[in-house]
Amino acid sequence: MQPFHFNTTPQVIFRPGSAANLASVLVGRCGTRLLLVTDPGLRRLGLCDLALRSLGEAGFSATIFDAVEADPSLNTVMAAVEAGRAAGVTGVIGFGGGSSLDVAKVVALLLGSGEAIDTAWGVGNAQGPRLPLVLVPTTAGTGSEVTPVSIITVGGDEKRGVSSPILLPDVALLDLDLTLGLPAPITAATGVDAMVHAIEAYASKNANNNPLSKMLARQALQLLGANIEAAVFDGLNRDARGAMLLGSMLAGQAFANSPVAAVHALAYPIGGIFHVPHGLSNALILPHVLRFNAPDAAGLYAEIAVDVFPALAEERDVQRRCAAFIEGLSVLSQRLGLQTTLREVGIGEADLPRMAKDAMKQTRLLVNNPREVTEADALAIYRAAW
Repeated sequence: MQPFHFNTTPQVIFRPGSAANLASVLVGRCGTRLLLVTDPGLRRLGLCDLALRSLGEAGFSATIFDAVEADPSLNTVMAAVEAGRAAGVTGVIGFGGGSSLDVAKVVALLLGSGEAIDTAWGVGNAQGPRLPLVLVPTTAGTGSEVTPVSIITVGGDEKRGVSSPILLPDVALLDLDLTLGLPAPITAATGVDAMVHAIEAYASKNANNNPLSKMLARQALQLLGANIEAAVFDGLNRDARGAMLLGSMLAGQAFANSPVAAVHALAYPIGGIFHVPHGLSNALILPHVLRFNAPDAAGLYAEIAVDVFPALAEERDVQRRCAAFIEGLSVLSQRLGLQTTLREVGIGEADLPRMAKDAMKQTRLLVNNPREVTEADALAIYRAAW
């Protein structure tokens, strides 16, 4: 067995209603002056209110930064850093979807270390230390609460990442109550996003692909596959919501250690250039990348096919099971009401060459793909998805 390392968030709390008692998690961890990083939509919906009340009653002082947007920009990150620095904060809370959690991670790093963001980009370049950090996800998709990666948009449409175990938070607080009633399109897109994390982690060519990540990926796919439709079509189904939140976290633990690959690499230009939500970007490209990978990864896809679609266990032929798995994922997206072609999200055929060129910049992801992807391959995949 080849050597590997496995890092994850030191403490995971999975408990309904736990956000209303957030202060109890922070005592002794984060000092008393906190920066809460979230987005304006969550503030309007009042999802932060119980947590903020808990902090106030316990004597914490909370500075609220609620300007995080989808595909957060470097300008947003630096504005949050300035807000935290002006308030002299001693700890950071990320509260929201993947964008808010990613911003919170980088902000905690920059406030705690004083290093420049330009020296932190890439894998293992962040120096640290960071401020104490607690992450509270409100969607079941990114798994950002247990990943050492933060993705930020720079220069208008290019996505860059900071990847370092230093970014792993002290605590991930999973409260399914925060996901109840999440709109069906968001539930569907983020749910498929979590499935992509598990699929890519399982088949990753990364040297650190390991038995723990594979085990977590399969458990994640079992939870996600069995519950995504119930969560989408019955948003108040507590069992389904809890299963999706847990499945997303397990998938995050898997790909945090066995990194994702070409689905994400080709999804980034879709989000960066056309501002398509990340989960939907992944869903749009997923079946086409898997078909491209199948000559080299059919056996791996056939293994996990039964986790998402148990009935495929009856299909003994590896190639046919792999094909049925990919087709099943494509049909699932349609059934969930997601757009399934690039043209449906406003991408023109003339845009595809630029996207293929941009996708090639994601070298840290493409090296993990089971099959080598050239720019010509990327263009062919985009054309298939268009």
